[in-house]
Amino acid sequence: MKAKDTVFYKKSTLNARGKIVSLASPVVMGILNITPDSFYEGSRYNTSAAFMAQAEKMLQEGAAILDIGGYSSRPGAVNISPDEELKRVIPAIKAIRQAFPDCLISIDTFRAKVAEAAINAGADMINDISGGELDPEMFKTVGRLRVPYILMHMRGNPQTMNRLTQYEDIILDLINYFEEKTAALYALGLTDIIIDPGFGFAKTLDQNYEILRRLDDLKIMGLPLLAGLSRKSMTYKMLDIPASEALAGTIALNTIALMHGANILRVHDVKEAVQTIKLFNKSVTH
Repeated sequence: MKAKDTVFYKKSTLNARGKIVSLASPVVMGILNITPDSFYEGSRYNTSAAFMAQAEKMLQEGAAILDIGGYSSRPGAVNISPDEELKRVIPAIKAIRQAFPDCLISIDTFRAKVAEAAINAGADMINDISGGELDPEMFKTVGRLRVPYILMHMRGNPQTMNRLTQYEDIILDLINYFEEKTAALYALGLTDIIIDPGFGFAKTLDQNYEILRRLDDLKIMGLPLLAGLSRKSMTYKMLDIPASEALAGTIALNTIALMHGANILRVHDVKEAVQTIKLFNKSVTH
């Protein structure tokens, strides 16, 4: 299948609390981590001035969505309480909503309580690394809130996922997982669903690259596809460099993801991702 055939998919818009988001052309989601222990030190913003400055910078550089997270999901991350997570993200969401009333805000959480509080504080969508596995209330909450939901594939939790990497056919397993989960969400009345294969979450290095090579197989779901490849271990371990030096590798992998049909690039470096999409779009447009 050619890249130009995989840029478009059955569902090309999202309704984010009345804001219609077009995904006919790929868009960028900027990562804002309000955590002390995210894997990439350059993405940690522990003061209000720092994250507000970064939010403004990302929006100016062309981010369509800001993804705010207060719980580090890196392998072996420290488990924090829901109250601590709320304490981190709610003031940030309120401040960003007040300063940038038209921007799209995503809350990166696997906890239904945090997700609902974030939506009430001004967030527009929910990004759940666990696909509802870590909180049985999540699907019911999303169905009731009727906001776009990013459904990611992961096994276990951030503390155990690196031990859960056995698959018969990883792409078939992903498709089966997404079919089961989306059926449950459709039954609850939710239609604005984005799927994320979860690069680096319960996958080996080789499995990550197999998913990337076969990413367009996931387009069979007819749903928008998010690729979260930014500065991850599949880049810096492969190149034997620290995450701080993995920008060039990230750009390369994002380009491959676009060629295989990615609709949203979740990144730390917005300007470079926006430029990548601009060049990609030109290369596939006659």
